[in-house]
Amino acid sequence: MEEARRIQALPPYLFARIDEKIAEAKAKGVDVISLGIGDPDLPTPEHIIDKLVKAARNPVNHRYPSYVGMLEFRQAVAEWYKRRSNIMLDPKKEVVSLIGSKEGIAHIAFCYLNPGDIALIPDPGYPVYGVGISLAGGVPYAMPLKEENGFLPELDRIPEEIAHKAKLMFLNYPNNPTGAIADESFYSKVVAFAKKYDIIVCHDGPYSEIAFKGYKPLSFLEVPGAKDVGIEFHSMSKTYNMTGWRIGWAAGNARVIEALGRIKSNIDTGIFQAIQEAAIEGLLGNQDIIGENRKIYLERQDIVIEGLTELGWTVERPKATIYVWPKVPKGFTSASFCELVLDKTGVVLTPGNSYGESGEGYFRISLTTNTERLREALQRLQDNFGKFEF
Repeated sequence: MEEARRIQALPPYLFARIDEKIAEAKAKGVDVISLGIGDPDLPTPEHIIDKLVKAARNPVNHRYPSYVGMLEFRQAVAEWYKRRSNIMLDPKKEVVSLIGSKEGIAHIAFCYLNPGDIALIPDPGYPVYGVGISLAGGVPYAMPLKEENGFLPELDRIPEEIAHKAKLMFLNYPNNPTGAIADESFYSKVVAFAKKYDIIVCHDGPYSEIAFKGYKPLSFLEVPGAKDVGIEFHSMSKTYNMTGWRIGWAAGNARVIEALGRIKSNIDTGIFQAIQEAAIEGLLGNQDIIGENRKIYLERQDIVIEGLTELGWTVERPKATIYVWPKVPKGFTSASFCELVLDKTGVVLTPGNSYGESGEGYFRISLTTNTERLREALQRLQDNFGKFEF
């Protein structure tokens, strides 16, 4: 029963490893506070749940759904983009539904990469970019994200021979794990770079609605020429607290959307229509949840940054996302620091090198834990370590 080489080379998924560590600690009787996984603890809005319940009782929805997604759902996505950013999309040709954006991110590589083909990925970055590329037989090429450059890739430092061979480029702003943001000037450079080297841009934008103090992140699709070179992945997960529902979309360049829809039609049978109807309600219905989420996450961000400051950190406040990205103290690696904190305090942090080599020296805190537990986590750090040196 020998596994295929592609599976043998595949590491355990980052958060599966974190779940194992949490389970091990709990088995020892530790009261674990997990600041690791970015899974919103806030409830899905009631009007979305009500719509699901009603739709689930309709026998029509119990049959196979459309492979590319209900037209009504794709129309709702197009309307959401128009309302938010004045982006015009053809719901029939420029939107495809996804079983959560993660599966689309993984599958896009199968649409365009032949064995040995190169795809550009951010480092640090969401692990699925590289995993999807590798499973498709491609070769990930890391674009380092450095603090001194605002955690933006330096496109002019990508070797010419790599740029000419690259077929895909993955980007993600507001960024996981760094919390960094990108402006129109950067995206314009990306469009020009993609056109010059014939690269498809895959922008991952799930945190666009979690932004603070009046900051409004750009959609990549807002930038002139963006639809000529790429697509944007998005989902209901973070915006509407629907991570477990598994529904998202890709939107943008019609040829790329068609290719993604074609591969999906051969390997899955779409999303339960009742969930699609609930998502339509989310996209087109009452949007109070967005403001409520921002208020809650900002309060949590305040607690974390103030607590870290008291412990000796100097942390830049992210303008968006549900993450904080501090440096590890003097004398530690990312892994050794997070392991020590878990052993001493029962607090789970995510080591930065889990997101790539350039994540070494950092760790990620997720704000998906209530204020009481956040304060307790910081107090445990204070009680066990006092102030750290940097």
